[in-house]
Amino acid sequence: MRILVTGGGGFLGSSICRQLASLGHQVIAFQRSDANHLVLPGLTAARGDITDRPSLASAAAGCDAIVHTAGKAGVWGDAAAYRRVNVDGTANVIETCRQQGIRWLVHTSSPSIVHAGGDIGGADESLPIADHFTAPYPASKAAAERLVMAANSKGLLTVALRPHLIWGPGDPHILPRLAAKARGGRLALPGPDKLIDTIFVENAALAHVQALQELAGSARCAGKPYFVTNNEPLPQGEIIQRLLAAIGIEVRIRAVPVGAAMTAGAICEFVWRALHLKSEPPVTRFSVEQLATAHWFDTRAAERDFGYLPTVSIAEGLNRLRKAT
Repeated sequence: MRILVTGGGGFLGSSICRQLASLGHQVIAFQRSDANHLVLPGLTAARGDITDRPSLASAAAGCDAIVHTAGKAGVWGDAAAYRRVNVDGTANVIETCRQQGIRWLVHTSSPSIVHAGGDIGGADESLPIADHFTAPYPASKAAAERLVMAANSKGLLTVALRPHLIWGPGDPHILPRLAAKARGGRLALPGPDKLIDTIFVENAALAHVQALQELAGSARCAGKPYFVTNNEPLPQGEIIQRLLAAIGIEVRIRAVPVGAAMTAGAICEFVWRALHLKSEPPVTRFSVEQLATAHWFDTRAAERDFGYLPTVSIAEGLNRLRKAT
């Protein structure tokens, strides 16, 4: 199979590319920057942007499938920029599939799209997408997933995966953010005892590979979204301490009142907007919502429909992270 991976040079995309190439597929890693770290038989890199349909179409020529991981992540920023990449970019991917007769599309979504501000404990995919958001990232990802689900048809089979808090060696998102916040050996959290799910990067990649294999086979997952995690929910403070310890940072967790944290987030957002500051605020309402609530999920649908089970435990993942640091 010839497969285009958007965001193929990124953290998750690289792992997906390597796994697909190891199975003998021809893989094209499509991203805005060079991907010199992806040197494997059967794997080539192409530079381009999902918001530029001609470059996307050129890279996708002759492909049987697209795994769409490219997107704009973060807790702060211009809503139009998130929409341009996450919504319009996804629309370009779908249209490219239709125009070139590409039959299978695996889309990387986000569990944040179902988070309405309260605790989520063991929920499955029957949990509806939230009807309001405190940040442009989940809003744009919700719109993108809706596009992908609506695109499912006889000629284009689609599936959306919702990996929760991906981490591992080379993580450019969660670990650097935690390390920055943990300067001084202390970290304030509004919900250190809340249970949360995470997922090791190779497990997240495996889920994408297995979902694609199912689309190309019996297609039981077509037209559906799926939560994928490590199936090991832990108290938030514990997993954060363990992740930081694996990269050599010992930290003490201090609980802070949720109300005070939410007020601080609202104030920071107001000040940053009023002053047109380009940097990210130290705290936002979205980040507080995520840190103050439980969010762990039932992944039995993914196991049932395409055989997903994590192969790397949190303990083993932390050991690999420690060795890579």
